[in-house]
Amino acid sequence: MFSRISPYWLWVLLALPAFTFISDAFTSTDPKVFRHLLHPTGEFGARLLIITMLASPLALVFRGWRGLRWLKKNRRYFGVAAFGYAVLHLVFYFIDRATLTKVFGEVTQLDIWTGWLAFAIYLPLVATSFDAALKALGPRWKSLQRWVYAAAVLTLLHWAAHDEFKGLAPALIHFGPLILLESYRIWYWYLRPRPAHA
Repeated sequence: MFSRISPYWLWVLLALPAFTFISDAFTSTDPKVFRHLLHPTGEFGARLLIITMLASPLALVFRGWRGLRWLKKNRRYFGVAAFGYAVLHLVFYFIDRATLTKVFGEVTQLDIWTGWLAFAIYLPLVATSFDAALKALGPRWKSLQRWVYAAAVLTLLHWAAHDEFKGLAPALIHFGPLILLESYRIWYWYLRPRPAHA
């Protein structure tokens, strides 16, 4: 079923929540609408990032599952969409804070600077997420893309540290499966006992 979804329809599906958020932002009479939309836009971006990163460890656990081949083939779309929601999250943040003085005044807070640093890491990852960049960079492309793990850790901290760590529980619930699967992946490739050679 998944293999029949055109990339264009996939992009439409990935963009639908964004259209809803933007519509709410500009039609709501709530003066704090942009503040209220900060969390859903950020959380949606984080969820798409998690889906992107689940492809490889799930493929290790469920070998041969055709759905995972589709996910691995299309994970760049999910990754770029995750960045798109991060951009929307950032735009709403700027509009809500209204002035650069407020933005700079918060930059030393854990829940803020982790978000900025994660966003900075996403920029080169997204900029090199197309086929021409892959060919141009060669083996270096994979090394660059591994920075997504640092971005994911920072995203987790950004979410968890929100409002004096009131975001810790939902952040761990969302990132928990990824943490467990990546831990298994590390164990499988580097820590599991190897059969002794005769």
